[in-house]
Order: sequence, then structure tokens, then C-alpha cells
Amino acid sequence: MSPAARRARIQLHDGRSRGHSSRYDPRLVEGARAAVDRLWPDRPARISELGGGITNKNFKVEVEGGVFVLRMGGARTELLGIDRAAEYAAGSRAYEVGVGPEVVEFVRSEGWLVARFIDGRPISPEEMRTPGTLARIAAALRRFHDSPAIPGRFDAHAVVEDYRDKAAEHGVAIPSEFEEAHEVSERIRRARGPQMPVPCHNDLLNANFIDDGEIRIVDWEYSGMGDRFFDLANFSV
Repeated sequence: MSPAARRARIQLHDGRSRGHSSRYDPRLVEGARAAVDRLWPDRPARISELGGGITNKNFKVEVEGGVFVLRMGGARTELLGIDRAAEYAAGSRAYEVGVGPEVVEFVRSEGWLVARFIDGRPISPEEMRTPGTLARIAAALRRFHDSPAIPGRFDAHAVVEDYRDKAAEHGVAIPSEFEEAHEVSERIRRARGPQMPVPCHNDLLNANFIDDGEIRIVDWEYSGMGDRFFDLANFSV
């Protein structure tokens, strides 16, 4: 198929008019077009950029046979300790226990992850605070925390130290307040002692929850075996 024919087959839609990302970048969408051409060859597709990604770019892809989210990993995200293979495993586990979307494709070499699109609604911070919603979210988190081990390790104390070291290596000045905060972190670590690691999400922003009648959790890039109480504390703030 010629490049012109491929371009005609894959329609690009500027999602800004429908409340998606306001930072529409044609270059990124062209990259998504190339990805879609590889993932769904010779199939008509419609692509819309989705907002909300911090370290990634997300696109809604409508093709014959389904609607999907294509997550394209950002550059050098390994500096943040992100392991794409571990993310894929955690996302697959989340689907198995009923708290995440179905993960249908992972292209390790490109950092692409394809999940089935969830036709649901976001949950506002105000709604998060209601007893009924809190109970539903707690039940979803417990299902994941109680599931078998997943790849990767996330130690909240060690992660901060690693970020500090990497920042210093790249010439970033470490704020003077860091040492005082780090000492508090060390006191907490010593007081709690060793904790039994369980599968954790570790990035429980309200934007990572979707309600489609059930609580679904997305964006598993920081997942790993960790402290369930860090997960709960992270969610609470």
C-alpha cells in the first residue's frame, strides 16, 4: 500500500473539540499513525489524541473489531525507574483480577502498550471522598494487593533517593530542604521496619480511576512489589 493510501485509510481527529488534549501536536499524531499502521495493518482506523498523559502520549484508536487506547512511552522514562515490561505484566494482572482494562498488545522495542478502551467516566476528587466510592476503591485495591506477585520492585524511600542521585548526575541543584525531608523519611522507614511486599500501583491519582459500573484503574507504569500502605497513603493525598 502506498504512503498516500495509508494516510487515507487512517483518519486523524483533533480531539481538542471533544475535550481531549489541548496540546495537540501533529508530529506526535503522525507517530501514532505510523504505530497504528504497524499494529493494525490494512485496517481503516480513526485516531484521537487523549489528554492526561504526563510521561506518555495516549491515543484512542477506533478500528474494525474494537476501540483501543494506544499508549506510546515517553523518551528516557527509564530515568524515572519505569520498566515497560513490568508495566505490561501489572496491567495484565489488573485485568485478570477485574480492576483494569484488557491489555491486548505490548511492543517492547517501541514502548507501545495497547489496552481496550473503557467506556466509563472519570471520578472527581470530591466524589472520591464519599464513603460509597471509597469503599468501592478500597475493594478494588485489595483485590490487586492480594493477587500473586508481579515483576518489579517499588520502594518509596529508595525511589526518592534514586531520583535525587539521577538529578545530581544531570546537574540539577538539590533543594536545601531535601535533607530534612529525607531524614523524616528515614525515621519513618526505621519505625516501620521491614514490610511484606505486595503488588502495588504506586501512582493512585484520581485521574487514574475510571468508573464503568466497576472501578477500573489505569496507568500501571510505576507498579511493582511494594508497601500496600504507601499505595493507600498515595491515594489519600
